[in-house]
Parts: sequence; structure tokens; C-alpha cells
Amino acid sequence: MITSTHAIIYAEDPDKARAFFRDVLELPYVDAHGGWLIFKLPPAELGIHPAGDNGDPDAASPSGHHELYLMCDDIEATVADLTAKGVEFTASVQQQGFGLLARLRVPGAGEIGIYQPRHATAYELDG
Repeated sequence: MITSTHAIIYAEDPDKARAFFRDVLELPYVDAHGGWLIFKLPPAELGIHPAGDNGDPDAASPSGHHELYLMCDDIEATVADLTAKGVEFTASVQQQGFGLLARLRVPGAGEIGIYQPRHATAYELDG
């Protein structure tokens, strides 16, 4: 039986990335060993999107490509709060079909998206 999900972010500077999730996003964590932090994530859901043709720059991502997005109830308030904590946003809030989306930099580990969904969510379903 599946009991949870374990997501991984590969970082060129894991200490900076871990500090971001620990100190800025203030996610609870355990130290698995020697500073190797494992973070508790908010409730999650999984979307399966169609893969695109690698030759078409406007197509979806290629098969085997995976992404991590954080979700929030109020994107403007969340962006303001995180900006006050020094978070760098690499894309401003934009209206997408699925909701309001922004992108932020994870120090030492590239970018992730954060969005306020406009679609039905699955993360609170029972079972």
C-alpha cells in the first residue's frame, strides 16, 4: 500500500536549498543523518500531463520531465510575504488556465513554480 510521496530536488548547492526550505519557507523537517534534511510537505496531488514533441518549442515538456509546484490560497499575499523574506521571483504572477502562477528561485537549486489553483483540487480528498 502506498503511504506517501517523496519528492527530490537536485541542487548544485544542497546546503543553500535546504536552508531556503528550512528558514524561509519554514517547512518542518527531520535530520535523516549529518544535516541531510527531509522536509514535511503540505498535502499533495499529482497531475499527469501529455508530453510534447521535443522539436516544437511551444509544445509541452518531453516525456520523463517532472516538475514541482507549491500551491497557495492567495498568490498575491504569498508573493508579498515571501518577497519580504528575500525570495527572488523570476516571473511575476500570470493568469494561466489552471490558476495564477509565479516562479521563484530556490537558492542553489534553480526555480520552482507557485500557484493559486482555479481548478478542483484533489489534495483534501479522503482515502
